Amino acid sequence: MSRKVVRTSKFRHVFGQAVKADQCYDDIRISQMTWDSNFCSVNPKFVAMIVEASGGGAFIVLPLGKTGRIDMSQPTVCGHTGPVLDIEWCPHNDNVIASGSEDCSVMIWEIPEGGLTQPLKEPVVKLEGHSKRVGILSWHPTAHNVLMSAGCDNVVILWNVVRGEAAVRIDTLHTDLIYSACWNRDGTRILTSCKDKKLRLLDPRKGTVIAEKEKPHEGSRPVRAVFVSDGKILTTGFSRMSERQVALWDLNSFQEALTLQELDTSSGVLLPFYDPDTSIVYLCGKGDSSIRYFEVTDEAPYVHYLSMYSSKESQKGMGYMPKRGLEINKCEIARFYKLHERKCEPVVMTVPRKSDLFQEDLYPDTIGPEPSVEADDWFAGKDGKPILMSLKDGFVATTKKECKSIKSLLTIPTASSDHRHGNGMVRPRNTPVQENDQSGPTLGASVIKGCCSFS
Repeated sequence: MSRKVVRTSKFRHVFGQAVKADQCYDDIRISQMTWDSNFCSVNPKFVAMIVEASGGGAFIVLPLGKTGRIDMSQPTVCGHTGPVLDIEWCPHNDNVIASGSEDCSVMIWEIPEGGLTQPLKEPVVKLEGHSKRVGILSWHPTAHNVLMSAGCDNVVILWNVVRGEAAVRIDTLHTDLIYSACWNRDGTRILTSCKDKKLRLLDPRKGTVIAEKEKPHEGSRPVRAVFVSDGKILTTGFSRMSERQVALWDLNSFQEALTLQELDTSSGVLLPFYDPDTSIVYLCGKGDSSIRYFEVTDEAPYVHYLSMYSSKESQKGMGYMPKRGLEINKCEIARFYKLHERKCEPVVMTVPRKSDLFQEDLYPDTIGPEPSVEADDWFAGKDGKPILMSLKDGFVATTKKECKSIKSLLTIPTASSDHRHGNGMVRPRNTPVQENDQSGPTLGASVIKGCCSFS
C-alpha cells in the first residue's frame, strides 16, 4: 500500500486518543470465549459487555457515566444457560438489547432507566428456533422489532419480535458456518459471508440469493463483509499466505474487486465498522493493539489509508457508538469502546478544527432512533427509508419507543396516538394501565416456552 502520495481530504488528520484513566470502566472480567464477535455494544445511554459467568452466560450493562472501578456485586443480565456470544442494542429503543447464546436461544431484554439495581434473569421475550449456538445478531435499521440472527446450524432467522416468532427462516443456502451477516442502509438486502468461501447478497423476505461471489479472499480464515455507500461492499479476509486483506466490491460487477490491498500478517480477524456520514471504515483486529482507518471514495484506489491509532494493550472486543451519541462540540466523529482483559477503555476519534461553530461538513443529517415502518408492515412487503436527524443542536432524546412485545403490554405504557407526530404525552412508567384507559391498545397474551402468541 502506498502512503507517500498526499491527497486532499478533510479526514487526513483524524487522530485517535484514549480517554483518561478515571473515564474507563475498570475491574470487569471480560469473557474468555474465543468467538469472533464484538463482545461489546454501546448506545447513547448504556455500554454492555459480555463477561465471565459461572453456571451460564451473562453480560453487564452500565450507564455511560458510571466509570471507574466497577464493584464485584454489580448486577448482570444472566438469563442464559450457556455463554453469551453476541449482544446488540436496538437502534429504535435505547433500553432494549438482544443477546444470543450457546444455549441456542435469543433473548430480548429491557434495561430500566438508570441501569440495573438487581440481576436481570427474565427476558421480555425468548426466541427459540436455532438448533445450535447463536453467534450473530443484527437489528433491522429501519423496521421496528425486526431482528436477524445466525447460528452455527447454518441458518439465518428473521424474527418478528413483537409476536415472538420466526417470520422468515433461511436454512438451505449456507452449507457451512456463517461468519458475518448484516443489513444494508434501508434494510432491503442482507449480506452474508460463510465458511464455504462465498459471499451472498440475499433478499431478506424471500430468502433468495440475488448475487453471489466465490472466494472473495483466497485464504481459509474468516471473512467479514459490510455494505458501504453507493451499492458497494467492503470485505476483510486473508490471502493464501495468511496475509490480512481489505477489498472493495461493486455489486454491479461483482466478479472483480475494485481494489484489494494487503495489510499485514497478523492472525486476528479484522472487524470492519463503516460510517456512512464520513465514508470512513475502521478496521479493528481481534488481538491487535491498533485501529486502522480508511476513506472510501469513488476514485482509484477507492480505499485510501488515513492513519492508525496504536496503543500498548491488545483488544478482546470493540463497541462502536452510534453517531447521535458523540460529542459534537469536540469534533468527535467516532468513539470506540475497547475491551481489555479487565477493563473497557473508550477511544475517541477527532478531526482537529479551530472553529467553535457547528461543523456541517463533518455532521450531515444522520440516522435517528425513529423507525420508519413496523414489523408486521415490513414482513408484508413495505419498505422504509431511514429517518434522518440533524446533530446541529446536539442530540435531544425523543419520546422513547416502547418495546411492544406481547408479554410487556400490560406493564409498559404506550404513547398516545399523537406520539408519532412528536406532540403526544406519555404516561409515567409507574402508572398502571386502567381498563378504561383509551390512550393505548391493550391485548391479552400468553407466553408459552418463551414465545409470544395472541390469545
